[in-house]
Amino acid sequence: MPLAKKIISACVLICVVMTLQSCRATRSPIERLSSNLSKVPEYSIILEDMQTRGTIFKQHYHKYKVIIKDEIQYTGFVRVSKPFYRKNENYLGMTLLSKTEDGYVKTPSPPGYQYVGNSRYGEWRSDRSGNSFWAFYGQYMFMSHMFGMVNRPVYRGDYGTYTDYRRNNRPYYGSKNQYGTNGTVTKQTNKSFFQRKMAKQRMAKRSFAQKVRQRVGRSQSPFRGRGGGFGK
Repeated sequence: MPLAKKIISACVLICVVMTLQSCRATRSPIERLSSNLSKVPEYSIILEDMQTRGTIFKQHYHKYKVIIKDEIQYTGFVRVSKPFYRKNENYLGMTLLSKTEDGYVKTPSPPGYQYVGNSRYGEWRSDRSGNSFWAFYGQYMFMSHMFGMVNRPVYRGDYGTYTDYRRNNRPYYGSKNQYGTNGTVTKQTNKSFFQRKMAKQRMAKRSFAQKVRQRVGRSQSPFRGRGGGFGK
């Protein structure tokens, strides 16, 4: 069995263990995944989904997409601490951690950006309008599909901004803020999160309306509408 498949199989077991671990674990799920993938030369960990469960005592969960070479593995929902959830709540659909031949990239960014500009994987080309965009070589074309870059090419100007943000440890949401939890691209690629969010909002509205009706009903006087009085 190839190394990548062995590691991915191991990831499944790792994630099962993580779901059983206490939320008091000293390390985050990202740190634990990174530790177990220490022998893998290149990988990406993307925040695929997140949710909050419970009403009074809320619990927070993450789901990750792990990409190793041309393989993709999804974890189950892993419980995370509230501070860690809040820290990453704006990064849905983004790479939280990646490892390349140049080292680790820990600044949240759009998937696949860590490979752009690396002549080992591709080159800059020009479109009909003369705009320079990144194109993967044929043998790495699968990366365009895995990272969703087929219909969303990375232009040199965007990449320059990304490198500036990365140099200053700032998350990069794209030239038009199309990535991340509030991004237009994320709403297309992570539909389940937004479907649950809309359903939760509708339920909250129905619950609120029901409470209002109940309060109005209780506040009405039982003698309302009775006519007459004294002294007639």
